[in-house]
Amino acid sequence: MDQIALEGMEFFAYHGHFDEEQKIGNKYSIDLYLDTNLKLPASSDKLKDTIDYGIIYKKVSGVMAQKHRLLEHVAYDIIESLKIEFANVNKIRVVVSKFNPPIGGVCNKAKVTIEESF
Repeated sequence: MDQIALEGMEFFAYHGHFDEEQKIGNKYSIDLYLDTNLKLPASSDKLKDTIDYGIIYKKVSGVMAQKHRLLEHVAYDIIESLKIEFANVNKIRVVVSKFNPPIGGVCNKAKVTIEESF
């Protein structure tokens, strides 16, 4: 299976369990992996035959603009959004990272990975 990946997409968003997190916001990073068949676009060299990175980013950005309490919910909503848009995807893996999570100690980032096959 072939794969399209967008790694290190960064957003400032208002996710978090605590009300303060939803008010002040935080920096997040999204890594996204879509398994699909790339034989046709590899031979045609036409954007219409593949998955447009710009559309992927727009979908992820739309999810990140909504407030969520849990990173798990962010990842799930990203998968659901992409599943609707791209019927030719067989599997999606999303990694959502939250920088400097409020855990009462030093932690560079908290990370959740969700993967779904269709």
